Amino acid sequence: MHVLDELEARGFIKQVSDADGLRAHLAAGPVTLYLGIDPTAVSLHMGNFLQLMLLSHFVRAGHRVVLVTGGGTAMVGDPSGKSTVRTAPTLEDIERNLAGHRPLFRRFLPLAESLDDGVVLRNNADWLLKLGYVEFLRDIGRHFSVNEMVTAETYRRRLQNQEHLPFIEFNYRLMQAYDFLHLHREYGVTLQVGGSDQWGNCVAGTELIRKAAGAKTFVLTTPLILTSSGKKMGKSEQGAVWITSKHTSAWDFFQYWMNVEDDDVARFMKLFTFMDLDEVAALTAVDGAALKPAKARLAWEATAMCHSPDAADQQLAGAIRRFGLPADIVPTRAAAVSSAEDDSTPTVTVEASALEAGIPLFRLFQDAGLANSGGEARRLAKQGGAYVNGAQIKDANTAIGADHLHDGSLLLRAGKKRYCRVVVG
Repeated sequence: MHVLDELEARGFIKQVSDADGLRAHLAAGPVTLYLGIDPTAVSLHMGNFLQLMLLSHFVRAGHRVVLVTGGGTAMVGDPSGKSTVRTAPTLEDIERNLAGHRPLFRRFLPLAESLDDGVVLRNNADWLLKLGYVEFLRDIGRHFSVNEMVTAETYRRRLQNQEHLPFIEFNYRLMQAYDFLHLHREYGVTLQVGGSDQWGNCVAGTELIRKAAGAKTFVLTTPLILTSSGKKMGKSEQGAVWITSKHTSAWDFFQYWMNVEDDDVARFMKLFTFMDLDEVAALTAVDGAALKPAKARLAWEATAMCHSPDAADQQLAGAIRRFGLPADIVPTRAAAVSSAEDDSTPTVTVEASALEAGIPLFRLFQDAGLANSGGEARRLAKQGGAYVNGAQIKDANTAIGADHLHDGSLLLRAGKKRYCRVVVG
């Protein structure tokens, strides 16, 4: 299958600068493409996850990749999609963030020193910080029209709303375009990929290469991923979902995927796993509670990539116990999952004497962190959102005692998504 057909079937493609031309270009032999990621946060987020999956598909199809980390462009700040001025990071911030990104890149891509051996990682600070300002204006700036730039959505909206547009951000497009030109000259890059919010910046790069080098290059962008309810994908009740355990635990990461909306399961499987499309269709040809195994498979696949297969096994083992799911959700890992001794469900310990005497349900939920106060716990129970070992309890004063223990512990649930295990100390 042509890589563009694969990407189209999985939902990766939003815009292509010349679809027929790019198809022929990719079919003619391995091409070299690039993606840029500015180190604006210490971890990578779900938007980066999507882009790295896109790169992985190109690598699997035999193409070469230059992954560019924006140590130089981060010093300027990308105004795309923003209505306020970005806070400029310090050099220490940028270096710290770069250090956090590098090991995460290796989870997705075979980084190497040479393109002949895999994917190369480059920092655009290495060439951008060496540019002379006057020379840059003379050799690069002359190819850009201010008239055209102010019509771009990012700049036009700021100007129409009389919002501050600092000169430094106005130059971001030139710097990203220059990245493309530099990489075209240095590595033969002919395709830039990125999010749809980068379309204008990317196309500016193809125009710069046409004018400065007389060459034809291409752009492919991915859509902004929204949930079925219209929310930006990658947001949870706790905030942004990061792809490192230091900022989003394996438990929370796994639970994010377990709790996606039913209408999103097949779409997210296509985007965030390498599962065969026929298998995706078979697993998601159901609805309601019957989708739980598919959600668990999606959660395992995503967690295995972003954390580790062992962490994913541990979380899946817990989900199988909580929901009574089949043991072979991931056939190749069934044995490892079945032998996982403990999932990382949030756990609290209570004294045996307290449990023998009986603990009011509202107090137990408060102590477990499932309610911020006794009043909140009472309301939760009254509304039917308090469960002990899967059984709904509406009386907040119900005494939970040793007779409620199941396999030596209690599993509390608040609403549909929040769990806590209670063990006896």
